[in-house]
Amino acid sequence: MAEKYIDYETDILIIGAGGAGLRAAIAGFDSGVRVTVVTKSLLGKAHTVMAEGGIAASLGNLDNKDNWEVHFNDTVVEGVYISNWRMAELLAREAPDRVYELEQYGALFDRTPEGKISQRAFGAHTYRRLCHVGDRTGLELIKTLEDQVLHRDIKFFDELYITKLLKKGDRVIGAVGIKLNSGEFYAFRAKAVIVATGGCGKIYKVTSNSWESTGDGLGLAFNAGAELMDMEMIQFHPTGMVYPPGVRGLLVTEGVRGDGGILLNSEGERYMLRYSPKKKELDARDIVARANYAEIMAGRGTPHGGVYLDISHKGADYIKTKLPSMYAQFKDFAGVDITKEKMEVAPTVHYQMGGIKVDPDTTKTNVDGLFAAGEVASGLHGANRLGGNSLADILVFGRRSGLGAAEYTKKATLEEPSKSDIEAEIARVKSYLRDDGRNPYEVIEELSANMSDNVGIIRTETNLQKALIKILELKSSAPKVGVRGDLKYNKGLLACLEIPNMLTAAEAVVRGAMTRKESRGAHARSDYPKKDPNFKKNIIYKKSGDEMKLELRPVPEMPENLKKLVDPEEY
Repeated sequence: MAEKYIDYETDILIIGAGGAGLRAAIAGFDSGVRVTVVTKSLLGKAHTVMAEGGIAASLGNLDNKDNWEVHFNDTVVEGVYISNWRMAELLAREAPDRVYELEQYGALFDRTPEGKISQRAFGAHTYRRLCHVGDRTGLELIKTLEDQVLHRDIKFFDELYITKLLKKGDRVIGAVGIKLNSGEFYAFRAKAVIVATGGCGKIYKVTSNSWESTGDGLGLAFNAGAELMDMEMIQFHPTGMVYPPGVRGLLVTEGVRGDGGILLNSEGERYMLRYSPKKKELDARDIVARANYAEIMAGRGTPHGGVYLDISHKGADYIKTKLPSMYAQFKDFAGVDITKEKMEVAPTVHYQMGGIKVDPDTTKTNVDGLFAAGEVASGLHGANRLGGNSLADILVFGRRSGLGAAEYTKKATLEEPSKSDIEAEIARVKSYLRDDGRNPYEVIEELSANMSDNVGIIRTETNLQKALIKILELKSSAPKVGVRGDLKYNKGLLACLEIPNMLTAAEAVVRGAMTRKESRGAHARSDYPKKDPNFKKNIIYKKSGDEMKLELRPVPEMPENLKKLVDPEEY
């Protein structure tokens, strides 16, 4: 019997409705093409809201020596010289315009006494650079872009999960998805597809990421032939909540430290004076995260296995004005008044620097018709991401993705997908509905525990080998998962569909970490504790049959005019 599905036609299909997806939609629509956005979540509910501290842009409102060249240097240095220089240049040059544009769209930034957009200090930024809305910047960004999308009447499908990209020859021509709240299947025909699905933090047990971050776009693109890059580079944010257990890993914004918070161990020592005498709490995230981890491992941690973060010395009015979300978060979830008490914090998985390899100017992948932007794309952040560069990233490259895809569609034709491909995919999704399937949540629990135990802040060959064996074991058993019930409102079915993508992401992280026999940025190995110049390379991942193949490629050569802005010893 033929499978039923709804046909839908568009010029650009955007998968994901966080900041990158929404900014791409605006750019595509304003270029005069038909745009459709789909998300497995709800409009306005994206992980972007968890980016609280601000948007990095060299406006120079508080420090007038700041400019795009300094921002470029900070980005490349923080990426430990494996960032794509062109992406770093575009971000640094274009971020100010994107911030002013967001302001014109209606975003209500905090202000200086003179009425300019306020900017706060953040780790490893030379100057005060983060344009912010208290500690709710990501939420303001999403609300502002959502308003623009709705006023443009861009077609939108929420609670719709894309399960496969459709191809004709070597070109992506659409996608198949299931509407989670109705159980209906959709076949989208599109001239171009933009993947903007965010990261894969949920492959770890303790993470600041929201439930959506299951590596969906990585799996979709990789299975369609797209190259991934630098997947071993997972950022551990220095400060996530540790207590109570229900909120373990929830982000404590870097804005707390940017606005004067200090880190203390159980002995009351401000230990960052030992680890980083100059930059202290505002050193790079990997350095502060490893310092926190070292203090906990040395037995100088808090009762719940963290360290203390204290901003109470700044006074109640200051804290409630500058950090209203953090005040409410600790008061409501932990019963802690941060205007009077110290917070307990510990490192938490926060961001993937790696992802789908893209062209810097257009965000096109190596697969015809396929583009990617935001956290799911790689190149900009290299081995570590500067705080605030994530929101700048989604604005700059979300826009470029929409423009690149729109330009592509003007020369492309709509292709008719194979009915048998669509029907086979629908049958695969339905096959998870069975009485004898393995519980998908058990697989996810085993995977996330494995990643947290073996592929954490400090890595070793022994633990990485252990992790890979477990991942391959789970990979072989993943097709056996299943749930009872039907297609409509079935969270268990969604978990079954997410597992293959989570396993792809996890396998890439582990294989990359095994290949990179050095310590660089967020990737730290105790058996290879030093940076190795021979590894100033990007690791590329390709699908070969059912296997994942890796290769090392030299980082693209930086032009002479930009080399002058960075450490000459690195080039």
